[in-house]
Amino acid sequence: MSGLSIRPLTLLDVDVLVAMHRAVAAAPGGLARTPGEIDAAYVSGFVAKASAGGVALGAWNGDELAGEIHAGRMGIAQFAHVLTDLTVAVHPSWQGRGVGSRLFAALFETARGLTPRVERVELMAREGNADAIRLYERLGFRVEGRFEGRVRMPDGSTEADIAMGLLLAA
Repeated sequence: MSGLSIRPLTLLDVDVLVAMHRAVAAAPGGLARTPGEIDAAYVSGFVAKASAGGVALGAWNGDELAGEIHAGRMGIAQFAHVLTDLTVAVHPSWQGRGVGSRLFAALFETARGLTPRVERVELMAREGNADAIRLYERLGFRVEGRFEGRVRMPDGSTEADIAMGLLLAA
């Protein structure tokens, strides 16, 4: 774990991000998108948006991408203090090894240095993803609401999406 380095993501990382996101999406409880919904256009879009005033970071072990985190701004002055649409993805071979926690710590540190100042970070978590919700709560996020029946599962059932937020201390 000590060999991991965290650095900003760029559009030069798109191919490795596509591969990593597809691997995470293929794992049980992975991402909201299926592997077939993850392509270069999707990844380029979130990297560009997060890089324009938000945060996009990757955790690397040499040339191997262990995980990534990104969040962007809404583009509305009234919400300029908020990072939203947060996604964190950790490659299945790196899960359970603290990569997610390290990515969040780096996101918080980076966010505190942005202008305009970031005071709030928000995300959504599928209610059945208890491990992720526990991690987010351990990091200081609080449950702020439920969107009942929002997530359609592969078997046709639905789950709530859990809205979570964190106010960053100065």
